[in-house]
Amino acid sequence: MTVRGSDLRQVLRSHAAGVAVLTALGPDGPTGVTITSFTSISAEPALVSFALAETSSTWARLRDCEWFGIQVLSADQSELAERFASRGTDRFAPPTRWSAGPRGVPLLADCLAWLVCSRHAQFQLGDHHLVVGAVEYALAGDPGAGLVHLQGALRPVHSDDPVRI
Repeated sequence: MTVRGSDLRQVLRSHAAGVAVLTALGPDGPTGVTITSFTSISAEPALVSFALAETSSTWARLRDCEWFGIQVLSADQSELAERFASRGTDRFAPPTRWSAGPRGVPLLADCLAWLVCSRHAQFQLGDHHLVVGAVEYALAGDPGAGLVHLQGALRPVHSDDPVRI
């Protein structure tokens, strides 16, 4: 017996997840979506991953893209996160500021960090696709507070007294 998806989502509302935007240059131009499934997998070699639902319209546009970008959002980019999570909008139209990065991957302005990755592996797991990317380019932006998704809302993360682990 397994837990229902709705029950799992309810329980995991207490788990803060970092907010990032996934971008790629698809056959019809730039595409992107807000994700909370982004994570580091390995330092040597440098590998990261994300997961997207099979039903995601963005998945259909980037499923065959060899290169993709990950933008780690800052605490003051909640409007950008909401824009890239919305359906039926041109996510790259103004006021979104972006430029073409390495390999033509669209990169958003003013983020905490940017990665450009090549597709290393891909797996269909349940109703999602897990993509592992080999990090080919990494750049840190200005230091700042991060943005997380917690209890169904976007929240800034400020830490005046960090705990080192």
